[in-house]
Amino acid sequence: MITLTGQNLTLAQMKEILFENQKVSASEKSMEAARKSREAVEKIVSESKVIYGITTGFGKFSDVLIDKEDVEDLQLNLIRSHACGVGEPFPEVVAKAMVLLRANALLKGFSGIRPIVIEKLIELVNKNIIPVIPQQGSLGASGDLAPLSHLALVLVGEGEVFYKGNRMSSLEAFQKEDINPVTLQAKEGLALINGTQAMTAMGVIGYLEAEQLAYQSELISSMTIEGLNGIIDAFAEEVHLARGYKQQIDTAARIRSYLSDSLLTTQQGELRVQDAYSLRCIPQVHGATWQALDYVKEKLEIEMNAATDNPLIFDDGETVISGGNFHGQPIAFAMDFMKIAVAEMANISERRIERLINPQLNDLPPFLSPQQGLQSGAMIMQYVAAALVSENKTLAHPASVDSIPSSANQEDHVSMGTIGSRHAYQIIQNTRRVLAIEFICAMQAVEYRGVKKMATQTKRLFDAGRELVPSIKKDRIFSKDIERATEGLKTMNLAKLIQPLDKVK
Repeated sequence: MITLTGQNLTLAQMKEILFENQKVSASEKSMEAARKSREAVEKIVSESKVIYGITTGFGKFSDVLIDKEDVEDLQLNLIRSHACGVGEPFPEVVAKAMVLLRANALLKGFSGIRPIVIEKLIELVNKNIIPVIPQQGSLGASGDLAPLSHLALVLVGEGEVFYKGNRMSSLEAFQKEDINPVTLQAKEGLALINGTQAMTAMGVIGYLEAEQLAYQSELISSMTIEGLNGIIDAFAEEVHLARGYKQQIDTAARIRSYLSDSLLTTQQGELRVQDAYSLRCIPQVHGATWQALDYVKEKLEIEMNAATDNPLIFDDGETVISGGNFHGQPIAFAMDFMKIAVAEMANISERRIERLINPQLNDLPPFLSPQQGLQSGAMIMQYVAAALVSENKTLAHPASVDSIPSSANQEDHVSMGTIGSRHAYQIIQNTRRVLAIEFICAMQAVEYRGVKKMATQTKRLFDAGRELVPSIKKDRIFSKDIERATEGLKTMNLAKLIQPLDKVK
């Protein structure tokens, strides 16, 4: 059981909850903070004070006062009117992350929402009742209004959910689990939808997948080095200490570890003086990707524990401030940075694929073909990798540099962070396929060199890969191989193949 406090949720805990079905609870201290902020809202309503979103309309309607008897209708109308997302739903794991992150943010005690609503969100997480949330329609300020409105619809019994593999109305799922919908009271609709949880949830899932891919890319590229009799000297510790980037140093150390007992690597001058950049500069390029991912991780873990709605309630209700924490610019920048960093992993991987199959660049059979001319071998796999890399370049265009005014220019600058996070996720999927192609080609190359000469670590990866994709003895429908290898990478537990990654320095 992981206890949510609104203060210290980590990506490691998110992974446990989302992928290992770990249950969550709310700390009593945080629930007490929520109760106190709720009392402040009720006092504001009883005294008919003019406070944005509690006794006024929203956006450009912030100057319109709402009668005391209409505050509940105001919240329900808000949810219904803002639930206008379009397109395919977010992946279920992303939607579950949204619910979890919204509960965690509300537990900070600045939002004025009743504890029962937070309890309902936690119940959805623990019982795997996942809101159906369309992916498109958020500007990333005032937060993720459209996506989070679809989440809030579920709580009032008007939305749709995924439950035990089926898509159904929230009421149907609630009946199966003996859950009652809630009636939103003053400020609660606004507190549920004014936040950055869609872009952050998408970013969390993207980061967790990108982190795994970054480790896998080092192991796969190590096998490529063997397939090309690469020069190991370029990974010497003193080279990387001389520059000083920790991530570059660590990447080189892991590759040295993976290849420590390989008989397929060479020394400089043995076969050639130096390798091409796509081999020689792996620590520099992959290390730079790790630098970006470290930045993304830092920003995500801050945002996961942030109060991002508006207005915020302080000093037991004595101070209510209308601010702009819902603006997604920090996450928008982080998502764009992740897009570029992961796209570059695919970029350099595709160049290694070219070196594996191009007879002008190696001494292997052309295109790794088992029968030159009659069999095309891996020729068109490189085409596919090139197409995916090119698509990544268009997706990597920064979303965060765009802004379109909304709400009659009251909301005149927005982040587009959710678009950035969605594009980052697409790039990650494309990059995994490119790495899968490099994996297939590298396995074929080391077969020609001699599998018995492989390093212990890369041989374990080779054995796992051959369970997914057989050796190329003749041409076949290679798209099936690519997809099997891709799925294998997505589910592969690297810790079972190699020594713990965080111990390899």
